[in-house]
Amino acid sequence: MPGPAPKSALSLKTRLGFGAAILGAGTLLTAAILYLGMQAVADRLETALASEARMARYATLSTQAATFLVVATEAVQTGQPPEIRADRLAPVSDQLRRTFGQLRADVEDAVAAAGALGLDEQSRYGTQSLGLARMEAMLDSTLRGLRTDTDDKARLRAHIDTFASSFDPLLSQAVNTEVLFRNDILSGIESLRRRLAVTALVIAVLTIPIAGWFYFGLIRPQFRRLDRLRDAAHQIGQEDFAVALPATRNDEIGRLYSETNRMAAALLARQDEVQAEWARLNETIAQRTEELRAANASLAEIDENRRRFFADISHELRTPLTVILMEAQIGRQGLGNEQEAFTTIESRAARLNRRIDDLLRVARSDSGQLALEPQTVPLAGLIAAVTEEIQAELDNAGLTLTTPDLPEVNLLCDPNWIRQVLVSLIRNTIRHARDGKLVSLTAQPVDGMVEISVTDNGPGIPAADQAQIFERFVQGGTGNAQGFGVGLALARWVVETQDGQITLNSPLPRAEALGDAPGTKVALRLPLAET
Repeated sequence: MPGPAPKSALSLKTRLGFGAAILGAGTLLTAAILYLGMQAVADRLETALASEARMARYATLSTQAATFLVVATEAVQTGQPPEIRADRLAPVSDQLRRTFGQLRADVEDAVAAAGALGLDEQSRYGTQSLGLARMEAMLDSTLRGLRTDTDDKARLRAHIDTFASSFDPLLSQAVNTEVLFRNDILSGIESLRRRLAVTALVIAVLTIPIAGWFYFGLIRPQFRRLDRLRDAAHQIGQEDFAVALPATRNDEIGRLYSETNRMAAALLARQDEVQAEWARLNETIAQRTEELRAANASLAEIDENRRRFFADISHELRTPLTVILMEAQIGRQGLGNEQEAFTTIESRAARLNRRIDDLLRVARSDSGQLALEPQTVPLAGLIAAVTEEIQAELDNAGLTLTTPDLPEVNLLCDPNWIRQVLVSLIRNTIRHARDGKLVSLTAQPVDGMVEISVTDNGPGIPAADQAQIFERFVQGGTGNAQGFGVGLALARWVVETQDGQITLNSPLPRAEALGDAPGTKVALRLPLAET
């Protein structure tokens, strides 16, 4: 059921940006006020320090003036001539003039610094220059009087008394003025401190409701909406798609609510479809399972009948063959031309008996009852048995089998199975490479093993088929190419189970080929028997 239409409102980014702008503006205003206030305090403190420095210079000036009076009085009392008096007063007077110069520079700096405070403040500081000028003029007047060429002590003392009576009030007035300046500056600092404190309090009072509005009116509601969205996501993660978020605002979270609702509805619909498909699939699986069970039962019955047939026919064939062999052996012991005939009968019966054993081995291998019986086997005897068994088929196909000199070694293997594997490989040559007219069966020691190779002069096996021909029920190549089915897959199992290896190489290098055709070489490596 759809919810109410979302209200048109400012986007969440706009509202958050507006709130952040207000808080930022308040922060900047606070920082500006604090900076300006601290700058004003620093300026006033600097002015106060300058006033203290001038007061210290006035104290120095007072000390130097007292020294001047003492030296002048002593020179007059002792009746020294004008030149001596001038020499005695010169160092003290020079110190006084240097101090006057420093005070004038200090006053000029104070007047310049007071420019920001207005003309009245500059005038107040400027009055100090007048007092300094009057004190300096009084010093010059006294020095001229003491340098006059006279021995009248009363007249000279009059100059000294005039200086003492006039200089001290001017100096006291200058010091008192500086004290007033300093007190005014300190008072201004205190007033500025109170104003800054009031301003900070006002900002703090205003910041609390603004921050409260920003959090409780803007941030916290969005957190609640996000919590609801998180709960909906968790609900969807639990495969409960009955989600209905209220899409009452058209901001970013509101649009996310709407998309989540649509996603949940789509997932719910898809869940219903999947459940329906799953029910149909289960029904199909149950039906196919029952069909496979019936097919497996039928195949098991067929396989059991096949194995029973092999066993029965092998038994039926073995019994008369045993009688034939026994009679042939008895007949061969006689004398006359019939001995050779009985020998042929015995040989053919023994071969037929091996074929029956082969049938039994194949039947058991398909039923999982394959058992290998490794034993010490002479290589020459094994190759001779293979040649004897396959020679007639080679002659009928017009193929020539070559067996170069064989090493005199013994193998550790199951002779019947290895014989059957080699015979099977040569039969594949007869079937697919008889046009090449040549097939070679060779053996040589390699890395502590013996490699037995079957090489033909046939059309070869395509490279695309070579990776699959060792698999069961795979027939490689075209009609004119070689291929191996269950035989090569079984051969691989037989060889590898006896710790051997089987490899295939096609086409062959020219140095290894038997003729002009590409050719194929299948090599078996079997372990040597311990001597």
